[in-house]
Amino acid sequence: MLAFFAPAEAILKRATAEDLDALPEDTVWVDLDRPTADEDKAVERLARIEVPTREDMQEIEISSRLYIENGARYMTASLMCGADTTSPRLSPVTFILAGRRLVTVRYDEPRPFAVVESRLARAPGSGSSGEFVLFELLDAVIDRCADILERAGADVDDVSRQIFEPEGAARTGHPKRYSDILIAIGRKGDLVSKVRESLVSIGRVVAFLSVEGEGIKRTKELRTQLKTMQRDVLSLTDHASYLSSKITFTLDAMLGVVNLEQNNIIKLFSVMAVVLMPPTLIASVYGMNFKFMPELEWQHGYTMALGMMLLAAVLPYMFFKWKKWL
Repeated sequence: MLAFFAPAEAILKRATAEDLDALPEDTVWVDLDRPTADEDKAVERLARIEVPTREDMQEIEISSRLYIENGARYMTASLMCGADTTSPRLSPVTFILAGRRLVTVRYDEPRPFAVVESRLARAPGSGSSGEFVLFELLDAVIDRCADILERAGADVDDVSRQIFEPEGAARTGHPKRYSDILIAIGRKGDLVSKVRESLVSIGRVVAFLSVEGEGIKRTKELRTQLKTMQRDVLSLTDHASYLSSKITFTLDAMLGVVNLEQNNIIKLFSVMAVVLMPPTLIASVYGMNFKFMPELEWQHGYTMALGMMLLAAVLPYMFFKWKKWL
């Protein structure tokens, strides 16, 4: 789908192209969402650029993601999609800055695009150039990453409380509870690692933009915004690294709790085996069928055997309690 944004009544209005051969020349932003071959060709004629294919966008080397061709700047970043679902993913998005026009190519639905579109439609006098729209998009992407990290940090804190400060019945181990906690830790770790990867790619785009080449003159406001984005990306990357370390610690702690529970269970079985061993020995002795066994004729032999078995079970138990092994 091809959507273009052109100035109208001091704002940027979104419109869809019915005739691909008649795109407005005053278009500031062209958004290609899962474009067809005809839409690619129409944008190439309008902006005099070459639209990269999906395979080109998935290349990971820097030279394929950040380059200048025919005076246009090509920048590809990995943006978070589906962060609110159980299957977050990274999707490559290409920003092409050709003169005063911005072209974006994407094959997913990153939330910052809808946010910026709504913002540009409300703010009079905004979006005067493609570079301004690009900065707004990058700023919204960074804000989105910050929100995801904040929520992930809160979720990790909640998981930590479940591990270290369980309440009531939760203090006793349960396989389903442990399984849920391990799955939650794994999902948060995957989410944070994807956000960090996205921030790294965004940081490269911001650094690429900060290099002012020939014919590029930015306003003081845009230069300030660019420096602010660089600081934000750096701080968020550090925070993502901190969260990754915290998630690793939480995972190690959870595995330690599981091992402790297993050790307690094994210890309990070992103690029970030791406690029941002497009574079993006594019962085995008096269960033998030899002809000459004097105790078989004793009047109180049965009572004495039961007493011996009980005493043989209690004494090891009391010894373990005294040693604080139980």
